[in-house]
Amino acid sequence: MLLKSINPANVNFIKSYESDTKEIIYKKIEQTHTAWLSWKHTPFNERAKLLNQLAEVLQSRKNELATLMAQEMGKPVKQGIIEMEKCAAVCMYYADNASGFLSDQIIETDAQKSFVTFQPIGVVLAIMPWNFPFWQVFRFLAPALAAGNCGVLKHASNVPGCALVIEEMVKHAGFPKHVFQTLLAGSEEVDAMIENPLIKAVTLTGSTQAGIKVAQKAGSVLKKTVLELGGSDAYIILEDADLELAATTCTDSRLINSGQSCIAAKRFIVIESVAEKFTELMLQKMKTKYMGDPLNEQTDVGPQARVDLRNELHEQVQRSIQAGAKCILGGKLPEGDNAFYPPTILTQVTKGMPAHDDELFGPVAAIITARNEADAIRIANESMFGLGGAVFTKDAIIGESIAATQLEAGSCFVNSMVKSDPRLPFGGIKQSGYGRELGMFGMYEFVNIKTIFVK
Repeated sequence: MLLKSINPANVNFIKSYESDTKEIIYKKIEQTHTAWLSWKHTPFNERAKLLNQLAEVLQSRKNELATLMAQEMGKPVKQGIIEMEKCAAVCMYYADNASGFLSDQIIETDAQKSFVTFQPIGVVLAIMPWNFPFWQVFRFLAPALAAGNCGVLKHASNVPGCALVIEEMVKHAGFPKHVFQTLLAGSEEVDAMIENPLIKAVTLTGSTQAGIKVAQKAGSVLKKTVLELGGSDAYIILEDADLELAATTCTDSRLINSGQSCIAAKRFIVIESVAEKFTELMLQKMKTKYMGDPLNEQTDVGPQARVDLRNELHEQVQRSIQAGAKCILGGKLPEGDNAFYPPTILTQVTKGMPAHDDELFGPVAAIITARNEADAIRIANESMFGLGGAVFTKDAIIGESIAATQLEAGSCFVNSMVKSDPRLPFGGIKQSGYGRELGMFGMYEFVNIKTIFVK
């Protein structure tokens, strides 16, 4: 089987890669397990040194790798540079903090000594998507290696170049051989990977349906999973919100990565008294965003990652319009052979439409009107997803209360777009998955939290 890189800006063929056979996959997993038998004993200071060296490699190659992302999946190059800087930051964060997170914790009991220790578990399988082809991997890789685990990566089939260069950079940074390896394979090989007895846990970022399949297979062999799945983040705009700030933030969030982000703002729930003004402001801001060649540093919106994904998005938009939504911007397929989709705004969006109920993975904003604050919260929480959410209000106390106690999501922000941060745990609830990545809590997902009792 061949894995092919196709440039979504012009559907030109870039390169093909021979996929690994099942025998090669199992050999690589065995090699990584053997590497772990030594790596787990490596002192924290040595792990930290190597992570910092990896951060330096990422920084030195950020322009090259941003170009690779633009070619393989269409990310605007200026956003790709930011992604690479974030990957370097997460490596440095765990280099600085892993030792403290994983220090033994003394617990006073009737024992002479009792404590909790955190031990690595082995080889973690990462199944990662194409939309942030480096960041999604490094937010698993940095804490996993820092904790003394090893990793193998099954990346999305349309970004094999990105997958291979990650393994190359880990080696270049000085990590021991086989501590991290890339498995070039399609989704049909995932079950065999999970079943391999040397795989101790699985982390997946992807669609809800992919998460269900992985959870079922991992559950059948009793292996821990962390799942970061789809999202349809709701941003609530209250009557007293700074509408200029809200419209700017909502536009930027909706269009990040050309709209292809699990935590991009997707549903904009606006109190009816300010809905007209907010809509006009957002329309003005969306119109200023430039869609074009992702290699152009002026581009804000590149193509969708694949033509089939673009076509699925357009079909969702059309079904929403047929059900009564009004398209006030975009919504039309560009001419030519490409995967572009224009920034699009749908208004009069109601329950039962794809734009209201489903995840629209592209630059399409769904504006929903609410009667009041309580109605807005109800609409936000009706979703089957629960990844992120935000509320805009000039009353910080009310905003914090809504975010902390009323919105059903893993991350809730006030007067800011939802984003992941190495210092904060990240993940969802409901159909958006379970478990956490990043921060201290992310490290604890893939370690043996072991009780020690000495009488």
